[in-house]
Amino acid sequence: MPHLTSLRALAARFRRNGAASKCAPLQAGGFVRQRQRGQRSRFLLATGLFCGIYAVIGGRLILFGATNTSSSDYIAAMSHQPVTRPDIVDRNGKILAIDIKTASLFAEPKRIVDVDEATERLASVLPNLDTEALYRKLSSKSGFAWLERKLTPRQQQEIFALGIPGIGFRTEKRRFYPGGSTAAHILGLTNIDNAGIAGMEKYIDDSGFSALLASGLAGGERLEPVKLSIDLSVQHILNDEIVNAMKKYRAVAAGAIVLDVETGEIVAMASAPTFDPNEPGDALKKENLNRISAGVFEMGSTFKIFTTGMALDSGKFNFNSRVDTTPFRVSGHTIKEFHNKGSSLTVPDIFKYSSNVGSAREADAVGVEGHREFLTRLGLLSRVKTELPEVATPTQPKVWKKINSMTISFGHGVSTTPLNTAVAAASLINGGWYIPPTFLPRTKEEADAVKTRVVSEATSADMRQIFRINGEEGSGRQANVPGFHVGGKTGTAEKVENGRYNHNKRFNAFVGAFPIEKPRYVVLSIVDEPQVEPGKPNAQAGWNAAPMVGNIVRRSAALLGVKPDFGPIGKSLMVKF
Repeated sequence: MPHLTSLRALAARFRRNGAASKCAPLQAGGFVRQRQRGQRSRFLLATGLFCGIYAVIGGRLILFGATNTSSSDYIAAMSHQPVTRPDIVDRNGKILAIDIKTASLFAEPKRIVDVDEATERLASVLPNLDTEALYRKLSSKSGFAWLERKLTPRQQQEIFALGIPGIGFRTEKRRFYPGGSTAAHILGLTNIDNAGIAGMEKYIDDSGFSALLASGLAGGERLEPVKLSIDLSVQHILNDEIVNAMKKYRAVAAGAIVLDVETGEIVAMASAPTFDPNEPGDALKKENLNRISAGVFEMGSTFKIFTTGMALDSGKFNFNSRVDTTPFRVSGHTIKEFHNKGSSLTVPDIFKYSSNVGSAREADAVGVEGHREFLTRLGLLSRVKTELPEVATPTQPKVWKKINSMTISFGHGVSTTPLNTAVAAASLINGGWYIPPTFLPRTKEEADAVKTRVVSEATSADMRQIFRINGEEGSGRQANVPGFHVGGKTGTAEKVENGRYNHNKRFNAFVGAFPIEKPRYVVLSIVDEPQVEPGKPNAQAGWNAAPMVGNIVRRSAALLGVKPDFGPIGKSLMVKF
């Protein structure tokens, strides 16, 4: 029994050990399988997360691409390469206007992460921006928005350093004028898209450049320069003289023009106050009007140039004719002299002493219709046809009566531009030919093809002699430069305010030509509301407008190729040296 019991106990122990040993591998296998299932779940979860993240990124990219593609503003801004305008140069090839590369700032609002921060940081670099408008642009749903055009290199670098997502730059072309305001009224300016909107810039666009752009033929290549008739050196002199005149005579404005009487080329033209086309904000200010071509004024006694020419060319008067200069009444008005020089004067003396009565008598002899026709023939009553867009149309009475003709004879009752006046004066001293003015180079042969006769050669010869007499003995003495023989006529006109003449405000002018024996250039100056210069008796044109012309001739004659002539004494001195 004990033995049996021992066997039974041994058998029971064996069964327990066997069962345990059999279960051990079963328990280990279950644990491994459970661990493997956990690892697989975590792998699938990680894979799903990664796929989800990349799906979101891909979706956003597709969304951005779709948005950009549908934005017409973005396409318009980005698809076209910047177009280069042709350079503008003076008659000697000096640069007057040229394109330079510049950067413009844009935003893609849907890419802006923090609109408030972007607005604040951009405003720190561009403080002139309207922050409210900037915020609206950055928070809009559009795909593209211009923020600022024509940045400086420094502004571009500072904005780039901000590192704002959704902000970018586009290279554009900007017009640059090396001379600043020197030829502003001639050159004009371009708008923000580099299109010509005034002056010769607009003329270039209207003459075919806009059509090239529209057809896509302009491209990005540099075109041939546009050469003007302007001489930049003479233009500098004019600017200097008119600015000095404004200060010296305490005037509200001044201006001048140099015109080639043989070709009609405008060699220089300036008006002050002016503006800098590089900073075009002041271009539209009223005081910056180009008074030479775009302003109309009663030109005062300079109109006696045309009255005298008309009288001589009519055949009713000759160089030695005497005219009654006693005061008389017409239509309830008394025609009288400013300075009475006797009861009768010769035609040259009427010009020299600026006789109102003598001029009125000359106009009366020709007649109202003949007077109007003559001024029309000289282009004084119509808009000048030239390349510059900013040219005003003269004004005249709707119905010409006898009193109108008489007052117009000495410069009251018709308003015209100084440009009209200079061109008409040139036609009376260049042999009798009206030549349309031009801002483009023109040869003598080309001028001969477009000129028309307006007075006889004999009349023109007499007018040159009368110009010379007034330059040597009359009101033009202050314009006469030794060696260059400047002749011409002053004009002092009272300005009209509220329908009446203001005796305290004047518009002064001087029309001069040199060398008067065989004129090559007409030089016209204007001074608006000059004050009496200290030490001078009055503020009439002989004391301000005439000296301006003298200074211009003195400084520019050599540049214009005109040699001084000091007569026999001067020639003998030249031989000695």
